Amino acid sequence: MCKVKRITSPANPVIKRVNRLKRKKDREREGCYLIEGFNLTTEALKTDSKLEIVLLREPLFDDGNEDVKKLIDQLKKNEVDIYIVSKNVFEKVSDTMTPQGILSVVKKKIWNCDNFFINNSNLIVLDRLQDPGNLGTILRTADAAGYHGAIILKGTVDVYSMKVVRAAAGSIFRLPLLFVDTAKEAINLLKENGKLILATTPYCRQYYFERNLTNNIALVIGNEGSGISDEFLRFSDAMVKIPMNNEVESLNAAVASAIIIYESVRQNYLKDGGTI
Repeated sequence: MCKVKRITSPANPVIKRVNRLKRKKDREREGCYLIEGFNLTTEALKTDSKLEIVLLREPLFDDGNEDVKKLIDQLKKNEVDIYIVSKNVFEKVSDTMTPQGILSVVKKKIWNCDNFFINNSNLIVLDRLQDPGNLGTILRTADAAGYHGAIILKGTVDVYSMKVVRAAAGSIFRLPLLFVDTAKEAINLLKENGKLILATTPYCRQYYFERNLTNNIALVIGNEGSGISDEFLRFSDAMVKIPMNNEVESLNAAVASAIIIYESVRQNYLKDGGTI
């Protein structure tokens, strides 16, 4: 049975827990992360993500807004504990400049090698990306394009930081994520599961649109500064590049990812009989 309680003090244990979850080590220890905003909380419920608690800022709980009332009814139906938080306390835990007044604690979904890989599906591999906006945008793009999941290498910015979660805009709830320590581990898993490893690098001859990207592709996107690791370059099945003006050194990682990811969509559309 869910409970609805009011919080007026920043020393409340619930508020202390929420503040702890802003730190990566505490997110990893508890297996939970934070989301903020009406849309993300609603999306989490739609995707059967497990919400542990929801904070609602006063007077949001009491103002009679129909959308908020529907959300509260849905939270109660899912037996999620609701805490009504004073404005001053909520502003201390919020991570946004103009908070909407809703902040939730979500349980991480766990994926492993047994339930992550699916035949004929495409994957994105993220090799030590550091920009939260890039990472979240790539996850959102892969989800929108029908990619099955993302492999996240150690050294990549925390997927569950609030900046990444905001940029992913709900895809964090849907897109399966598999975390690995090394490029070697990722390469072995991909080859064992029949994926063609496609490395992105400007130092190759072939353009991305010259490859068959329809299925079983593992598209590797590297660090914004140094690119993908040497190991991926050595053991990839193919390398591709995006045509660019010679005076431009590189594209933003999220932009480059979107260009190649949506080439997969285009090719599948044509394969299924569509015309462009």
